[in-house]
Amino acid sequence: MRRGLLNCLRRLLVAALWLLTHTLYRVRVTGRDHIPERGGALFVCNHVSFVDALLLIAATDRHVRFMMYKGIYDRPYIKPFARVLKIIPISADFRPREMIQSMRAAGDAIKSGQVVCIFAEGQMTRIGQLLPFRRGFERIMRGVDAPIIPIALEGVWGSIFSFEKGRFLWKMPRHFPFPVTVAFGKPMPASSTAFEVRQAVQELTAEAWTYRRKRMRTLHRSFIRTARVVPFRFAMADAQGTKLNFAGALTRTVFLARRLKKVWAGQEMVGLLLPPSVPGALVNFATLLCGKVPVNLNYTLSSEALTSCARQCGIKTILTSKAFLERVKLQVPGKIVLLENVAAQPGVREKLAALGMAWLLPAWLLERALVRSADSHTGEQSCPRPRLDSLATVIFSSGSTGEPKGVMLSHYNIGSNIEQLGQVFGFEARDRILGVLPFFHSFGFTGALALPAALGVGVVYHANPLDAKTVGELVEEHAVTFLLGTPTFLQIYLRGCAPEQFGSLRFVAAGAEKLPERVALAFEERFGIRPFEAYGCTECAPAVTVSTRDFRAPGFRQVGAKRGKIGHPLPGISVRIVDPTNFAPMPIGTPGLLLVQGPNVMQGYLGKPETTADVLRDGWYVTGDIAALDEDGFLQITDRLSRFSKIGGEMVPHVRVEEKLHELVGATEQTFVVASVSDERKGERLVVLHKLAEEPLKTCLARLAESDLPNLWKPRPDQFFRVEAFPLLGSGKLDLRKLRELATQCDPRQPSQTTEAETPA
Repeated sequence: MRRGLLNCLRRLLVAALWLLTHTLYRVRVTGRDHIPERGGALFVCNHVSFVDALLLIAATDRHVRFMMYKGIYDRPYIKPFARVLKIIPISADFRPREMIQSMRAAGDAIKSGQVVCIFAEGQMTRIGQLLPFRRGFERIMRGVDAPIIPIALEGVWGSIFSFEKGRFLWKMPRHFPFPVTVAFGKPMPASSTAFEVRQAVQELTAEAWTYRRKRMRTLHRSFIRTARVVPFRFAMADAQGTKLNFAGALTRTVFLARRLKKVWAGQEMVGLLLPPSVPGALVNFATLLCGKVPVNLNYTLSSEALTSCARQCGIKTILTSKAFLERVKLQVPGKIVLLENVAAQPGVREKLAALGMAWLLPAWLLERALVRSADSHTGEQSCPRPRLDSLATVIFSSGSTGEPKGVMLSHYNIGSNIEQLGQVFGFEARDRILGVLPFFHSFGFTGALALPAALGVGVVYHANPLDAKTVGELVEEHAVTFLLGTPTFLQIYLRGCAPEQFGSLRFVAAGAEKLPERVALAFEERFGIRPFEAYGCTECAPAVTVSTRDFRAPGFRQVGAKRGKIGHPLPGISVRIVDPTNFAPMPIGTPGLLLVQGPNVMQGYLGKPETTADVLRDGWYVTGDIAALDEDGFLQITDRLSRFSKIGGEMVPHVRVEEKLHELVGATEQTFVVASVSDERKGERLVVLHKLAEEPLKTCLARLAESDLPNLWKPRPDQFFRVEAFPLLGSGKLDLRKLRELATQCDPRQPSQTTEAETPA
């Protein structure tokens, strides 16, 4: 009688919880067929919010016995319901015997044919990233013949019951009902390790991300929505003194779009040759509003490479400015249109028309007004209105290893990356980003152009990231909070910016190349804020992993960054480390080739299907970087395949050799760069380009001979060549192609250790 009453109460409680959950949330369930219809199983799920258990109850017809932290289980308003639901209490504070009893109870329940669920992280995430999975469930499954079902809760972060922006409950939901996805993965063996299950959950999260598509917008529609929701919020400024709120930015964008649609009639892709600035940002959005694909051309390339980029895109018209063209002195391919002429002498009617269209027309009607279905002058069909899968831009790879390749990025690719970054950083209205990376750089386009417009944060532009004096003044004047740059730029700011100028910064991220520990320490010592390392690539729109701040509370710490690591994969992104030769998975901590999967991975290389097939394999992007993954999910880049030399049959990493040389001389700035040239006897040999004077070099060579580097890794003393500057790309990365050319020019037979090599232009 008592058991029947308890079962009835349990069914009523489950029904009430199901109804409550489906009222607050719109629950999508995938992989339900992976749940055994009968028999025991262990659910292993990520932990994002207070209502995760309710979401799982709402996602399956089977009764689930949850394992719950005893401190919550014992609360008077929880315990009666927990007992009805047959929840198993567990706590790290238990004595060993009690802990074993809890795990044994869970194992016995699974053996008897019941479903048990454990949140293997042990705590709810406080920074939006997966915590390490604890190994307690491995003990539960010892001697148990039942499957482990990995489960990913995706989209829950940001609901009022999650810890987004540092608080539970006290925030307004962005949607009602709030859309979430519960993804059940394929059954895994009972012997699966915590790392293997965590990897499966992370990959499920990436697969479930695709269901966000229905509520995502194209980049220009996100800009329109932001401008109309927060019209008077600061939007953008630049070193020329221009400063706009979102209302002014949208109105000027519509004005430019109305004038430019005739210039661009019949064209699909249009070339832009403008530095990061307010006009440059407005023109990019005007291009998107006109239904065109903006291609920001790399003005640091040679004229031949620039012509190649324009030819690959079929660009007929290039929009630039007279002042900028005089400064860069480039031979521009195609028809040149000057921005000064396009924006000159705006009439009163034009201003009123732009104002009315910007604020009175629905977004779809504004699009229709600016995207012509057929050009009245030429009769050619122009591009249809952009969709999520339409091209948002073509970013040409840096060309550091050969001819630039056009990376095709859709609105969905870039929009997903923006949401991923927004989830990790929790941008607020007061935040302002320093936009010094050019728009032809993938993070310049995503992080300094599209992200501020989509998330409603301000951005401050400056065309010259090497101009430390102006950068410091802009950061101080506009209270910039986010500085995104490269280690090369950070070294320049160390010398040229005063500590008080960077007082408003709350986050500094370095990418594009490895952040040396010596630079991070020097930056932290001078400015009081430690730069975090991030990792990305143009083909991933671009952010893949980021480090962030730790979360600390009494009895709990969630690690957001580790020294020497590049952070966790962003939400919705999964990574694998495989053998470069046969693509077999590598063990934990063992370096291998890095593969990336996620919604931000490019559509492919423009006009290069064979090259695309080489790097996109079964939905995974082959990065060409060598990396290792630790048990906590932190990634470490050890080198690039292109920055290894095969000497005497052994792979020698250039970066490791560079790090040792900098350590030997105690340099905080980049003083050595390692390259390689062919060698008849050993296949390749190392060449070192450096900036040292003769005496410090002699000291360095003496210390190198006594160092613990393997002998094969030690460059010969006659292979050190002095240069005035290292060849860099516009993004601040090393130009590897020119580096190899420069190394080849150095005559290895010269006896002098400080031979002057030709200084790169």
